[in-house]
Amino acid sequence: MSRRLADLLPTPLHAEQLAALAPLRDSHDLLILLDRWVERGWLRALDRAFVGFLEERAPGSDPLLLMAAALASHQLGHGHVCLDLGQTLAEPDFALSLPPEGDALAGPLLLPSQLLANLDQDTWRQRLAASPLVATGNTPGQASRPLVLSGLRLYLRRYWSYERQIDHALRQRLVADESIPADLGARLAQLFEGGALAGQVDWQKLACALATRAGFSIITGGPGTGKTTTVVRLLALLQAPAVEQGRPLRIRLAAPTGKAAARLTESIGQQVERLQVSAEVRGQIPTDVSTVHRLLGSRPGSRHFRHHAGNPLPLDVLVIDEASMIDLEMMAILLDALPPSARLVLLGDKDQLASVEAGAVLGDLCRDAEDGCYAPSTQTWLERVGGQSLAGSGLQAGDAQRNPLAQQVVMLRHSRRFGEGSGIGQLARLVNRQQALEARALLQQKLADVHGLSLQGEHDRRFDRLLLDGLDRGDDGPQGYGHYLRTLGSHRPQPATPASDPRWEQWASRVLQSFEAFQLLCAVRKGPWGVLGLNERVTRVLHNAGLIDSQQPWYEGRPVLVTRNDYGLGLMNGDIGIALRLPDEQGNALLRVAFPRNDGSGGVRFVLPSRLNEVETVFAMTVHKSQGSEFSHTTLVLPDALNPVLTKELVYTGITRAKHCFSLIEPRAGIFEEAVGRKVRRISGLMLEQV
Repeated sequence: MSRRLADLLPTPLHAEQLAALAPLRDSHDLLILLDRWVERGWLRALDRAFVGFLEERAPGSDPLLLMAAALASHQLGHGHVCLDLGQTLAEPDFALSLPPEGDALAGPLLLPSQLLANLDQDTWRQRLAASPLVATGNTPGQASRPLVLSGLRLYLRRYWSYERQIDHALRQRLVADESIPADLGARLAQLFEGGALAGQVDWQKLACALATRAGFSIITGGPGTGKTTTVVRLLALLQAPAVEQGRPLRIRLAAPTGKAAARLTESIGQQVERLQVSAEVRGQIPTDVSTVHRLLGSRPGSRHFRHHAGNPLPLDVLVIDEASMIDLEMMAILLDALPPSARLVLLGDKDQLASVEAGAVLGDLCRDAEDGCYAPSTQTWLERVGGQSLAGSGLQAGDAQRNPLAQQVVMLRHSRRFGEGSGIGQLARLVNRQQALEARALLQQKLADVHGLSLQGEHDRRFDRLLLDGLDRGDDGPQGYGHYLRTLGSHRPQPATPASDPRWEQWASRVLQSFEAFQLLCAVRKGPWGVLGLNERVTRVLHNAGLIDSQQPWYEGRPVLVTRNDYGLGLMNGDIGIALRLPDEQGNALLRVAFPRNDGSGGVRFVLPSRLNEVETVFAMTVHKSQGSEFSHTTLVLPDALNPVLTKELVYTGITRAKHCFSLIEPRAGIFEEAVGRKVRRISGLMLEQV
């Protein structure tokens, strides 16, 4: 056994574990152990391949270095940007999710926590820093090294570069001098006339005021707090002086997914029409929202985009909605393509799930949003231009040097969708605060808009009834999937109606709208309580009820989710369509998939199923996929065992997809409390370094 590995091991060890340790003499034997971890599912094959690349580049590397590299790569797969040495040693099981939950008996196979048990962070850091594969920050001559050590954080170089890029770009924008209109207070008063209730702080007005001061700002808040309303007024506030000077600003709006872009396109158009500004200013505020990929000019099959530092985006103001879905790499690419003089405004709910890929950029940037942390000078300025006192707002005092980013972040705090009497709003707030017992008590109150169902077993027929008929409160009550299928059958035009008749499109639009009356959300993809198992269950329930004929892969009424952007068809990742039987030009019935147009026009486009390659049935979808969407009745199905993805952020996001009614399905008692008690902790170093 190598002396270095022996130093890491706890004592005493079981005989089987000692036997497993015997051949661990050098880096080659550690690679064999990593192979066994891949077989067990503790590491990805990608993680093992990365370590193999390092060993080829520097044969005989310190096993401690290879171990750290494997875990750093593994962390990326779990959404972390880097490996925090101190946290890993303090909480190896939680920090690394190794072994996977439910795999408690490792047998003779060594756990990572056992290999790290007797190691201290200073020793580990010193051993890493001594490796020719590891750079320490920006040390000259180390730019080609694949790993970077910054303090106690170990990065793959690409992600360290992304983080430094973002950090540098944002700090530059935070200190950039912006031209603030001398009559800013008067302009704000006009835009927000009769805004907040008496005695309440008008956070929307303050968000607009702060955004005029720098080239970067964030507006965060939960559902219904008015993020879209706020940004439309902000754009009017920025555009009006520019129009008056004869130099209108070039403004672009973008969102991470086609669904989110379509929703913002629809809502922003309505808000612009209500603005109390001149028609000329209204005409210079765009209502078309692009996906981020389309804005940047994505190149199929490549990580590269048409717009970058050498070919920046032609704009003066960029607004990104649903920014919680933007990962570290995409944020770095966006900032690289942004002209230095352009303003960037991020909108999003900091408490929602973070991006699927590595990084929790919005969450990292909103660390101080709850407390405010405004410097006295910032607070005084806000009170002066906003015409309201912040003395009773509950904000914590901050420092412009220690909290530079906080000076440009505003959290909207008053939900107009979920009032004080809303069960959905109350449940979301309790879950967000991790008050699991209070949330459970609320679920048991039998409120009109919150429903809980604890199943007695996998074949509990009450769940099937909910899937089919909703909560059985009449035609106006919370619906199930039977609702859209009955709409499909009852409003269909006569078969003899020609294909060109607009009634076919009107019928398809009605079916698509009725499908949004109910949506099943899952935490996981596999198993009976995941997307795959529940899609099969719903299909069976609807088939047995005679509402669909699912004997063929494509059948009328099949709802599908687009899983990858298809620019040729004009379909975006997240778009939902439904297969419908329509006449062709000869009057023969033919299946086509109806999709709502994602340009905000309210129209419908029809696509032949044979042209759709990247779609899946969507009776059930993951909570991640549902971000940017809303459904009248949302049902969240939790798994029957803990899973690393099961956190309060996931539960909160699922709850807040519901507009009018939320149902919680629990296959096992107590899983809700366990989920609410766990919080996403994505490790990064973004904006942590002092100015």
